[in-house]
Amino acid sequence: MKTFILAILTIFIISGYMFFNDNESKAGSDMTKQNKNLQTATFSGGCFWCTESDLEKVKGVTEVISGYTGGHKENPAYKEVSAGTTGHVEAIQVIYNPAEVTYKELLQVLWRHIDPTDSGGQFVDRGAQYRSAIFYHDEDQKKQAEESKAELAKSGRFNKPVVTEIIPFTKFYRAEDYHQDYYKKNPIRYNFYRLSSGRDQFLKKAWADSGENNPGSPESGKYAKPGADALRQKLTPLQYKVTQEEDTEPPFHNEYWDNKRHGIYVDIVSGEPLFSSLDKYDSGTGWPSFTRPLAPENIVEKIDKGLFTTRTEVRSKNGDSHLGHLFPDGPKPAGLRYCLNSASLRFIPKEELEKEGSGRYLELFKGVK
Repeated sequence: MKTFILAILTIFIISGYMFFNDNESKAGSDMTKQNKNLQTATFSGGCFWCTESDLEKVKGVTEVISGYTGGHKENPAYKEVSAGTTGHVEAIQVIYNPAEVTYKELLQVLWRHIDPTDSGGQFVDRGAQYRSAIFYHDEDQKKQAEESKAELAKSGRFNKPVVTEIIPFTKFYRAEDYHQDYYKKNPIRYNFYRLSSGRDQFLKKAWADSGENNPGSPESGKYAKPGADALRQKLTPLQYKVTQEEDTEPPFHNEYWDNKRHGIYVDIVSGEPLFSSLDKYDSGTGWPSFTRPLAPENIVEKIDKGLFTTRTEVRSKNGDSHLGHLFPDGPKPAGLRYCLNSASLRFIPKEELEKEGSGRYLELFKGVK
């Protein structure tokens, strides 16, 4: 009897194991089918910390990997590539869903985040290992890259020739783990490097007349300032005075000074993302205070010589809203305090980011309660 029961149990376990593995195999097969819908683009544009950061913000991009390509040595290390001894360039691989963003749109994003006229590197990083290039994976990508480059050259956007190379893709080597998502893992160092590199200063000047928040992005033009009449209808009297007339709301008697919920703060006028709750702290001043911007490209700093002193005014790029002031007395190590008016802001809780079209920021709040 025991032998019979043992045999039945054995059959049951084996059947269950086969059923589980069969379902697991089907799930893996389905996942493979889904992944087959994704495509890969390979670009270089100087420091891969920056290009990874810029391309990951594009809707439809599922992943961006920093690495090395175009050289002659197998498995190169960062020190070798940065020294220019392997022939590789710092590059990124962009994994994207063509149903949400096309290869042509990715090319437009690339152009607007590099200096395509510089053959000797990019911004502060000099040498062939930092030059810009498009590495095409097939003939269709090659054709689109050549057409896109020709359109840019013909546009007259730059006074110099567009020299970004279009090269057949060979092999891509993933960079060391500490380089992946560097801008997320080391925001202070990354932002300091990016500011010092001259990249954003060049891009702002080169595309000043484009009116785009994130030039080249499929979401370009999303953050626009309404006309004067629409503004008066949209804003409360206090919001209008603060954003349009550089007024200041009273401390401790404003909407967000003590807000402890997690989410992002956007411009009340244009809706452009500005700051994150993850960088908010209690400064004791009675106004919402932050250690750094969520989207530095949306922040404009100006000298303010009012009130018999010199201060740094903070404004939004697209809405041109007065937000507040920047002071050098914030928490270390950055030591910055972005002191803002609640009346200039609208808060979007993390639970509503997807609904509000800001789902790309959900990753920041993973594991945050």
